[in-house]
Amino acid sequence: MCSCTPRRSFLKHSLAVAAVPIGAHLAALSASAQSEPAPESDKLSVYQVEPGNPQIWVRWANRVLTSYRAHRSQKYPYMYPLSGPVSGLSLTTETALPWPHHRSLLFACDRVNGGNYWQERLAAGQILSTGPRLGKSTPESAEIFDSCQWKKPDGPVVCKDERKITVTVAGPRLRLIDWEIKWTAVEDLTVSQTNHSLFALRAAEDLSVSSGGSLVNSEGQLGEKGTFGKPAAWCGYHGRRQNVPGNVVEGIAILDHPRNPWSPCPWFTRDYGFISPTPFNFIKEPWQLPAGKSVLLRYRVVLHAGDHRDAGLDALHKAWVAA
Repeated sequence: MCSCTPRRSFLKHSLAVAAVPIGAHLAALSASAQSEPAPESDKLSVYQVEPGNPQIWVRWANRVLTSYRAHRSQKYPYMYPLSGPVSGLSLTTETALPWPHHRSLLFACDRVNGGNYWQERLAAGQILSTGPRLGKSTPESAEIFDSCQWKKPDGPVVCKDERKITVTVAGPRLRLIDWEIKWTAVEDLTVSQTNHSLFALRAAEDLSVSSGGSLVNSEGQLGEKGTFGKPAAWCGYHGRRQNVPGNVVEGIAILDHPRNPWSPCPWFTRDYGFISPTPFNFIKEPWQLPAGKSVLLRYRVVLHAGDHRDAGLDALHKAWVAA
């Protein structure tokens, strides 16, 4: 038997939708792509379809800059896309082989009290948003707040995090995304050695070393061979964007704050496009955080035109730390 909707039923449904007052659809329509520039769109705009909606959009000059995605069906909240300031193409991939569980820009961890909050099925562990919300916004910046619970289905909350994300348009060739994360143990917390850990990004394929891009850190070390396990203030990728006229070069980098608990932190890096400032791949004994105790983590993500020198990553890191 055909499972498609009969034509008469489809027309009836269409007419019913058309009869609904336009105000009922206004919020949803605002999230859709617009064929013509909206009035006064030459600035940053941020919105949810309605309070409590698990997705927040950030646009610059009416082009999508990024989106915070926190639906409870996901393994964890993440940000995608992270659009290049010139090309408008994402500098990260939402998912890609050989490790499709990576989601663009994320904060997560495996081997937390025996749970996996990084990959595998939701039953192994899940980071659940309690509902992202908007903070202060200006024509150049916007704040996003979220509180997340780490738990297995039908199990207790083992830890939680409170995150503040600030998106800033710092110029025509530069975007900044600052994360402040307060990670708190609800019960005594133990993290075993794991490479699947903490703040991380998965770069777009055309930025990866495997596809002709470059991986470099603050010490001038190059590629996975030069950067893996090495402490650095920042690490990032850059490369020529494919299928974009004009030989456009763009890049993305993570800056690690020196007041983070493990500074100077070694980096887990891969030529295929993955980087994370994480201590947990390199620890000899499990890391522990007693119930009720917290750690404060700070990271800055830089979306830039040109290479790391054009972006001035060293100066950006120095100014960020001083502030």
